[in-house]
Amino acid sequence: MGKKPMYRQIADAIRLQVENGELKAGDALPTESALQAQFAVSRVTVRQALKQLTEQQIIESIQGSGSYVKEEKVNYDIYQLTSLYEKLADRNVETHSEVQIFEVTKADDILAAHLQLAVDDKVWHVKRVRFIKQKPVTLEETWMPLTLFPDLTWEVMENSKYHFIENVKKMVIDRSEQEIIPVMPSEDVVKALGVDASKPVLEKVSRGYLRDGQVFEFSRNVFKSDDYKFTLVARRKH
Repeated sequence: MGKKPMYRQIADAIRLQVENGELKAGDALPTESALQAQFAVSRVTVRQALKQLTEQQIIESIQGSGSYVKEEKVNYDIYQLTSLYEKLADRNVETHSEVQIFEVTKADDILAAHLQLAVDDKVWHVKRVRFIKQKPVTLEETWMPLTLFPDLTWEVMENSKYHFIENVKKMVIDRSEQEIIPVMPSEDVVKALGVDASKPVLEKVSRGYLRDGQVFEFSRNVFKSDDYKFTLVARRKH
């Protein structure tokens, strides 16, 4: 490695591990203290190495979580109603959810209107962080009518909600009406996704419909914009 500064030698060693496939997209890097011990250097030197790798788009740091090998962005096709698991199935990437809130509550005026229910009707309120491997990428808050899903469980929401609706409940999902807007992240979002509190994030507000026209969910999803790209196809009339 010659006389390269130590932080560059460390960055080169980690980059080589990525290129060789020893470290794969989404994998967590060793902690700063582990890298310090491995290379017998100071924390400042380790941080310089990580900074260089971040600037080169090889890794990314998640506040309060650590550094990860950067992944290709998840393509969110606005015209395809698929779960996070389905979006990533062809890439053989592990996904899971961390449920933060799982409760039954009463619909207020706004929720009742969104879910086509009466005020005070009971609804599930679920808040969960969606992960790709060990990296948090989406914070989702969703409300679903209790009468439709009396047997909904915490375990279901740790995995795929759509799989439960279609394969267990045998319901037919028809469509989702979605609106995507840039918003400033709340404290919850900053904490859950490790985003910069001063930069906007993308929020998707959606209502899901069954084939019979019944609304089965109202959701708010906040995405880390550096993990997602949104695509649509516009066709010209002839």
